[in-house]
Amino acid sequence: MNAGQALFSLAAGYRHTAGLRADGTVAATGDNKYGQCDVSGWSDIVAIAAGNAHTGNSHTIGLKADGTVVAAGWNRHGQCEVSGWGDIVAVAAGWRRTVGLKADGTVVAAGRNQEGECNVSGWSDILAVAAGDWHTAGLRSDGSVMVAGNNRYGQSNVSGWRGIVTVAAGYLHTVGLQPDGTVIAAGRNKESQCEVSSWNGIMAVAAGSHHTVGLKADGTVTATGWNKYGESELSGWRDIVAAAAGCTHTVGLRKDGTVVAAGSNEYGQCGVSGWNGIQVPGL
Repeated sequence: MNAGQALFSLAAGYRHTAGLRADGTVAATGDNKYGQCDVSGWSDIVAIAAGNAHTGNSHTIGLKADGTVVAAGWNRHGQCEVSGWGDIVAVAAGWRRTVGLKADGTVVAAGRNQEGECNVSGWSDILAVAAGDWHTAGLRSDGSVMVAGNNRYGQSNVSGWRGIVTVAAGYLHTVGLQPDGTVIAAGRNKESQCEVSSWNGIMAVAAGSHHTVGLKADGTVTATGWNKYGESELSGWRDIVAAAAGCTHTVGLRKDGTVVAAGSNEYGQCGVSGWNGIQVPGL
């Protein structure tokens, strides 16, 4: 979710899930091959992000109250080398990459840059950031969107977007929420992840590897795209206040601070039924 720092209470990675508790600690479940769930010692966290990918590897990012950043997990490309960052107000994590939004509206990035996805040093007036596999999106204060990185499937074709209030990035697609609650999308649509033109009443969006999730104002959730593992079967969810989309799973935060999940649970990434006390936006 990218509607502001308070909505970063949940993060869904390739095969793991992280949740930010109201006390500033972090819970994580799922695949821990690279230590991406080793977050039990974290404290004073105000936002989290999880590296998502269509295949393999992952890391977890935590933004601290003092504007510094911590990281755990796979670091082959330096995506966890964020200890020197400061004045950060929001974070995003993509495949082999971490992005930080600074208080002055500029952006920093660490990690893989083979597609130019870390070429964000010239950005300014940014309000929010999102990281896909090979591209990075930034929402500007005027409601326009900037993208750096791969554009093979048109995921960077957002120059005509205006009045956007939230942006999300998946494997090869980009999603924008408009002020009237409608949604637009650009990029790969083979799995129908960009079929959002009929949506309305949306207050937040999330983009997984091959699916897109929309949170409605009434606390229900809609989804489109890949549903091979049931990651888009969310019609029964109620009282949801935030959501995150991973590679093959989706997680939702209820207004009582508990969490629900749908999709693949092969690595325990949906094992969130016992979680409580997760930070609820606005509280």
